[in-house]
Amino acid sequence: MFSTKTGYEKLDERIAKMKENKEYLLKVLSLPEIPLHNNAAELAARAKVRKRDVSLQTITEEGTKANDTFMTIVQTAKKLGVSAYQYICDRVGGTFGMPSLAQLIGEKSSISRN
Repeated sequence: MFSTKTGYEKLDERIAKMKENKEYLLKVLSLPEIPLHNNAAELAARAKVRKRDVSLQTITEEGTKANDTFMTIVQTAKKLGVSAYQYICDRVGGTFGMPSLAQLIGEKSSISRN
């Protein structure tokens, strides 16, 4: 790919620039634990902004804290593949049959380190 010549000046310039960054662009092959993008972080932030825009802000500081807490739980559960609804019902109902999100994060991070 880095040696391709297309005959289109702008595209050939872009390919040449990519060739200059070849080592950096292929770094992921030697470090597979590095994510290829940061879309997860951007999507998490976007969910909060969309919720804020739809709900037209909160009225009190307590409401803001509650909203932030709820959004954090929902997004964390989603990222861990856990049903946020079931998790919240488990915690509010006091059954504690599901592991905590902190425990799941710890398990997932120890798995990714191995």
